[in-house]
Amino acid sequence: MTQTTELLCEVRGQVGFITLNRPKALNALSLGMVRGLLAQLLAWRDDPAVLAVAIRGSHKEGVFGHFCAGGDIRFLHQTVQAGSPQIEDFFTEEYTLNHVIFTYPKPYIAFMDGVVMGGGMGISQGASLRIVTEKSKLAMPEALIGLFPDVGGGYFLARCPGRVGEWLGLAGESLAASEAIAFGWADAYLPAAEQAGLWEALATQSFADSAAVQAFAASRTQPQGPEAVRDTSAIDRVFALPTVQAIIDTLEADTSSASSAWAQHTAAALRKRSPLLLHVILEQIRRARSMTMAEDLRMERDLVRNCFFLRPGQSETMEGIRALAIDKDQTPRWNPARIEEVTEDAWRAFFVSPWPAHSHPLVALKD
Repeated sequence: MTQTTELLCEVRGQVGFITLNRPKALNALSLGMVRGLLAQLLAWRDDPAVLAVAIRGSHKEGVFGHFCAGGDIRFLHQTVQAGSPQIEDFFTEEYTLNHVIFTYPKPYIAFMDGVVMGGGMGISQGASLRIVTEKSKLAMPEALIGLFPDVGGGYFLARCPGRVGEWLGLAGESLAASEAIAFGWADAYLPAAEQAGLWEALATQSFADSAAVQAFAASRTQPQGPEAVRDTSAIDRVFALPTVQAIIDTLEADTSSASSAWAQHTAAALRKRSPLLLHVILEQIRRARSMTMAEDLRMERDLVRNCFFLRPGQSETMEGIRALAIDKDQTPRWNPARIEEVTEDAWRAFFVSPWPAHSHPLVALKD
């Protein structure tokens, strides 16, 4: 058994088991966790004795409970302030990890209980079986901190049905089990109380091959969750509009239709996000519709570099993290302050790569 304070890895029977073990931070990913996960998955990928991998989170009273709340944003803020190169290491290595999971040749089974957000989505969306429970809460809320939905978010948001991806990426709304399955973020439902039984069964059963592990795990789950799934017709209509301005104008003008309560709630949420990053996010998701996972991650690596360093002293991401997690005043000072003030040149600059193609830090990724 390989064990650190933040990551527990062991092989039991024919399956490799990973437990994220940073419960006080809702298992937010540190650089050490990213490196440990990547090293372990590469080792098990080439180990014929390991037929599959299962991954879960932990909470303060034991295992399961929460999967992963994202990346460690306080660490990111500190490294930028200190001028540490670890900010670059973190994203290059995290996105490499995401790609390894999306292209993993063996079953990778994610127990997505509790909070699953941001970086937690990045280490679960590529799973061969994504299991949610009645306690699951899935989201890509990066717009709240002046960031974009990274870790492959462009790729998997762009592949949600209709225009659900634009809505989830811009508004940062969370999904429970039924909608996570319906909108393509999960594959199956399992009551939370049954997770431990399936986890133990994977360790004690005998399997003929990797496909048998996948089939067994899937057979213990249900195809739908317990909650209702919303009608997405209003989402599809509004979030298909060509610009952020058109989306917000339409939402704010909707005061009398059956969807007006949703429209006003959504408009208010968008008004709290970074206006500049809303434009970046909309373009990111729409570009990603025609990209492979590797191409999307390279684009996102460009974007994240530009989020922190394109405008020295004016990083929307640093300001968003400050307001949410450092000073906790919940009043980010966005620049520009309003959606109406964002110019096309300003958001398009984020998509200019800082590197020539042959020297890109993710040049080696292949789908």
